[in-house]
Amino acid sequence: MRKMLAAVSRVLGVAQKPASRVLVASRNFANDATFEIKKCDLHRLEEGPPVTTVLTREDGLKYYRMMQTVRRMELKADQLYKQKIIRGFCHLCDGQLLLPLTQEACCVGLEAGINPTDHLITAYRAHGFTFTRGLSVREILTELTGRRGGCAKGKGGSMHMYAKNFYGGNGIVGAQVPLGAGIALACKYNGKDEVCLTLYGDGAANQGQIFEAYNMAALWKLPCVFICENNRYGMGTSVERAAASTDYYKRGDFIPGLRVDGMDILCVREATRFAAAYCRSGKGPILMELQTYRYHGHSMSDPGVSYRTREEIQEVRSKSDPIMLLKDRMVNSNLASVEELKEIDVEVRKEIEDAAQFATADPEPPLEELGYHIYSSDPPFEVRGANQWIKFKSVS
Repeated sequence: MRKMLAAVSRVLGVAQKPASRVLVASRNFANDATFEIKKCDLHRLEEGPPVTTVLTREDGLKYYRMMQTVRRMELKADQLYKQKIIRGFCHLCDGQLLLPLTQEACCVGLEAGINPTDHLITAYRAHGFTFTRGLSVREILTELTGRRGGCAKGKGGSMHMYAKNFYGGNGIVGAQVPLGAGIALACKYNGKDEVCLTLYGDGAANQGQIFEAYNMAALWKLPCVFICENNRYGMGTSVERAAASTDYYKRGDFIPGLRVDGMDILCVREATRFAAAYCRSGKGPILMELQTYRYHGHSMSDPGVSYRTREEIQEVRSKSDPIMLLKDRMVNSNLASVEELKEIDVEVRKEIEDAAQFATADPEPPLEELGYHIYSSDPPFEVRGANQWIKFKSVS
């Protein structure tokens, strides 16, 4: 009977739709829903972000797709690294192949709280931000495999990816923070109504250059949102063993701060909107601490279970997974159905697989291009190689 109906449909030119899509299309979903979110802890602020927020169905589906894409992309990078297709350093938002990452709510929530014209700079755990700032999965995975189609033409790798208004991906711990203050200075100098999100981890939070950047930003009232992603461990050292004060949102002293539930995308979005509005008003910098977690080790060489228990990881995973939190909210509020979200999962997996196939088949950049793109708009010149007899041509 099913074959007969299919044949009739082909004869009549009627396009067939999967049964699940028909069910989704025929169901009446709510356009939006209001949710309570966790109150932020405040420092030198009389009021903070709202404790309720509205999520539209359109935004919810977009956030869900983006978060799943980041997760699946990192899982695929994990797999390619273990197959030795990705080489060198590789710091994932995820690390164990079957364990989902927990920091998707940070990168997707931050992007949801700013404008495309705003700026963002981060450390070396940057793949998710590279995606949310506008690059495709294909460009990111192809960069990880060191191929010509990568976003840095195969020369940057995991720690050095860039996009419009996204400045990396920086390999030196904490070094991006003064750069972020400089980007904010450029925004103010040029009279643009833009802000710079400057991210660093709890492991970098004790560095002197960060406090120097705080001081300059406060003196000059720069539109800089300093953001500490506190995932509780700097490499293999817990924050309690590394910092005399773990209230990172108070570290700016004279700079206002707020501590945010970094596992809840809606909390992150509202806090980012609040912080960006504060900076745009001309009041100067503000500091955000995103309380998050990583299920995996610091990098691919770290198993991540020698300095904490598997039970600790499992507890966070079962209670605070950011994708599950968003999924439950949407389904329970009739913003989406389980079937619809499963369809998105299937589509995301296919996108990742297609990108991975391209990333492994694309050719590597030729050796003669090793000196290319040192400068953006200079005439060609020669670059010395490993010794004075080896020369490479540099083309912008």
